[in-house]
Amino acid sequence: MSSTKDCKSKLVRRLRRRRTIRANIYGTAEKPRLTVCRSHKNIYCQLIDDSQGKTLASSSTSLKDLKGKLEGPSSNCAAAAAVGADIAEKAQKLGVANIQFDRNGYKFHGRVKALADGAREAGLKF
Repeated sequence: MSSTKDCKSKLVRRLRRRRTIRANIYGTAEKPRLTVCRSHKNIYCQLIDDSQGKTLASSSTSLKDLKGKLEGPSSNCAAAAAVGADIAEKAQKLGVANIQFDRNGYKFHGRVKALADGAREAGLKF
């Protein structure tokens, strides 16, 4: 029974961190917000313009064209780095070079850090 309580408190802590982060980060057309969402099997990211409420671009390990390029499981750091490179390529096609990074309450470690590093190596600045 204590494990369910631990899971709930872990979720509550992540949502509290998420609220604090989102209070300080706001995406515009010139500098959109890159938000990350993670599941056990996949990792997702979106470029969002908060002033218009629109998603400019998105990428994930569940996309067919990206899934073919991945070697091994889609839940590892190499796959997250590939998603970061893919979103950076899509951002450059839109003419975006600078972004706000929204880690969505997740710790900046592991797959989230790999996605950010992949996006940085591909040319995004944040």
